[in-house]
Formats: sequence, C-alpha cells, structure tokens
Amino acid sequence: MRKTMKSISLMAATMAAVGFGATAPALAEGSDAHSYQADLTELNDSGASGTAWLTLDGDQLTVKMDTKGLLDGSPHAQHIHIGGKGECPDPNMKGSGEDGALQTSDAAEYYGMIGASLTTKGGTGPDNGLDVENFPTGDGHYERTIKVSDDVASSLKDGKAVVVVHGVDHNGNGKYDGDTKSDLDPSLPSEATDPAACGAVTVSQMSDMPQGGVETGDGTTAGIEDAGLLAAGGALVTAGVVGAVVSRRRSARTEK
Repeated sequence: MRKTMKSISLMAATMAAVGFGATAPALAEGSDAHSYQADLTELNDSGASGTAWLTLDGDQLTVKMDTKGLLDGSPHAQHIHIGGKGECPDPNMKGSGEDGALQTSDAAEYYGMIGASLTTKGGTGPDNGLDVENFPTGDGHYERTIKVSDDVASSLKDGKAVVVVHGVDHNGNGKYDGDTKSDLDPSLPSEATDPAACGAVTVSQMSDMPQGGVETGDGTTAGIEDAGLLAAGGALVTAGVVGAVVSRRRSARTEK
C-alpha cells in the first residue's frame, strides 16, 4: 500500500512538473462543443509551420493558431478550406507557377475552396479571402471567434476541412514580387497568394485549448508557444510514470 501511494505521489508530481492541469478549463459537462487540431507543414519550400486549435460550438468557431517561418512584415491570408478531399497536397507537388511553384488552384482538389477567412477583423466569409489588410503579418499568435456556415461546420465534423496559410517569398528578397501573377487575383504577385503551409483538420487529442500568447490576432511574435509539442512531451512523460507505477505494483505482488 505504501509503495502504491508513493508511486501515485510521484506521478502527480511529475505531471505538475510538465505543466499538466495548467491549460484552460475543460469544456462544461453537456456542452455540444467539439475540439479539432491542424498541424501545419510547409508547401513551396516556404519553411513555414504551425499548429491551429479549433473549437466549434454550434455556429461559433474559436480558432487559435501559432505560426513560424512566414515572411516577416508581410500579410498572410489564412483560411479554412472545404469541398475537397480534406487533405493537403504532397509538399513536393509541382504547380503552374514559375519554376514549378504551387499556386492555390493547383491543389484545389485536395483542400477545396475557401469556406472561412481567418481575418483579424471584419468579415470572415469566402468573399473576404483576399482582404489583405485584415490578415496577420509574419509569424505570431492568432485568436478569434467567428460565425461559420453550415457547410464549414459540417466539413469540420466530417474531417473534410483544411487550414491553409498563404504567402511565399520564392526569390528570398524579403517581399512579395515577381512577374508571375496570382491565380486568385491578377493584380497581386503570385507570391502573395501561393500556399505556404497546410494542415488537415482532425479531432483534437487535447480536451482544452492552449492558453497564453497575444489574443489580438495581429501577427505579433509575442507569446508564441509550441503547445502541441509541450502536450506531446507531457503525455510521454506521464505514460512513462504510469508504466513505472504498474511495474512497481507487479514487483510488489511478486515479492509477496
């Protein structure tokens, strides 16, 4: 009995050390809210990555997203895409842009069309997909609760939604330019709208959204935390502690 209590105390201490229990309160019992997550990986050799956490409650969708590796000081359109396969294209897929750059429409069969625009202010529908002045700039923490359509809500629940972040500096000169025009708006250079990162939305393994960071969605770099990695690391440590407890219990029984 003493060995068991000691092991349980050890597990509790370890969980506290890795930050378990430090996230936001769990969803209220009886809530119809559903949690999802998208792990963003690069497209077009952009070097961009990130994680998006989404909670859907009726037609209200709360989105929190951390990104890194994006072009600093430039706006990055970001959307929830629906109507495709619910997948991201192969990161090595060649497209119709200059030197085989992947343009947005090249991979439409995979992630579909714009279902919601993750702007920092103003409208959030498909028609706001290129509201450049209302999208975050560079890396940072984005957070906003928006109203979504039935199609977007259904796509999230059915595993057919994808988060896509746009804007790639192909020539590495620190700005969007070039002779190739955007396939979405010919008044813009292709670099401004080419997909930089993509992540299929799946049911989240976390019961809570991460806390902390800037909550204005203005693209600032303050408060960036790799919460997904932290959670995974914590889960591994906890699993190891639980395994140790089970092993000790078995040893105690054998000794008896």
